[in-house]
Amino acid sequence: MEVILAATLNGMTLPSWASHVEDKLAPMPLLLVQAFVDTLDEDLGTDTFAQPDQARSWLADAGLRVPDPDRPDPGFADDLRLAREVRESIRALIGRNTGSEPLTTDDLAPLEQVLGQAQPGLDVAADGQVRLRPALPARTLADGLLALLLIIRDAQADGSWDRLKLCGNPDCRWAFYDRSHSRRGAWCDMATCGNRLKNRNLRARRAQAS
Repeated sequence: MEVILAATLNGMTLPSWASHVEDKLAPMPLLLVQAFVDTLDEDLGTDTFAQPDQARSWLADAGLRVPDPDRPDPGFADDLRLAREVRESIRALIGRNTGSEPLTTDDLAPLEQVLGQAQPGLDVAADGQVRLRPALPARTLADGLLALLLIIRDAQADGSWDRLKLCGNPDCRWAFYDRSHSRRGAWCDMATCGNRLKNRNLRARRAQAS
């Protein structure tokens, strides 16, 4: 996982945990954040976290929760609830990139829970700098989710974060990476969501005019 996170997608097979994203992919390691949020497809009505076995498998594959196989694994129901809540909190964070409302206390609460439970990894570099690092694969979900927040922090610092957006179709809200020069991309797919919403708005204007 650490090798994958350090790589780019150039000449690399798409990781299995991101196979559902398909298009407008973020660069590594921000792709992991995008894939996590897009485990819920509101347009198709599918949710990787709807079934515990599927959720457990995806989280392990992504390195976000890889418990010790020689120890009992209790508390997955609580972890699954937290994963769903943090997914929506991160979706709200992404929404700020397209002008959504500031995060509410409810949006922030799951992230605060992660910060309270996680044990961050620290690195001491040769130059003497002490740094937090995304420690993946993670033994606990809280540590895995903290890694996502650290990836977001780094993306905010390098300027790639504001290219990760939510589709402008309110029935979709799919996370996509905007690679356009103008950074004004608004749709996960113009041919579907873009045209669908434009046609909907056109019908609404005609109805008002009549």
